[in-house]
Amino acid sequence: MHIQEWLETVPAVSVYLLVGVVIGVESLGIPLPGEIVLVSAAILAATQDHINPVVLGACASAGAIIGDSIGYMIGRKGGQPLLNWAGRKFPKHFGPDHVAMAEEKFEKWGMWAVFFGRFIALLRIFAGPLAGVLKMPYWKFLIANVLGGIIWAGGTTALIYTLGMVAESWLRRFQWLGLVAALCFGLGSFLIMKRRAKKAAAEREAKAQDQVPAAID
Repeated sequence: MHIQEWLETVPAVSVYLLVGVVIGVESLGIPLPGEIVLVSAAILAATQDHINPVVLGACASAGAIIGDSIGYMIGRKGGQPLLNWAGRKFPKHFGPDHVAMAEEKFEKWGMWAVFFGRFIALLRIFAGPLAGVLKMPYWKFLIANVLGGIIWAGGTTALIYTLGMVAESWLRRFQWLGLVAALCFGLGSFLIMKRRAKKAAAEREAKAQDQVPAAID
């Protein structure tokens, strides 16, 4: 069976559920490729008539908002021990350098870290749990969470769907290239954030070394 014919047999509700669940689980603090899944689903919506982009965007938004809210509650109840456990369980995502960078952003931006964190791969995982650990007032978190979730999920779906409609004939013949592009986009954003985390860690280490001689003097 040709891939195009197979994709037409995939129930739309399965796509909606997959997107909502993956984004929701990622938002509550478990590293999953939510952005890649959303972009890939939006590309499918542009080439498969039975997938409604409005419903897709709504499911993605709901997953983001609900997942972040659950992550906030978990972080508020779990506190710092939760971050320590996550660091041991997922050292590549919740290592000391990553946590320190995220805390720095929260201290600098406050509730805006939750909003803008939705658009940044690494902070998207941290936003909910870290806001809870730092005891951010829930009403502030909720406003930033809802706005960020809707704008990120709805905006990404609309943008990719629109681009997909413009290039529909090309995507129908070379759809696998679109999926590869989505994968590269997601991995690229993650690698950029990882590099920034390493740079921030190096700067903190250098600062700490400078303070040691000063303390001795």
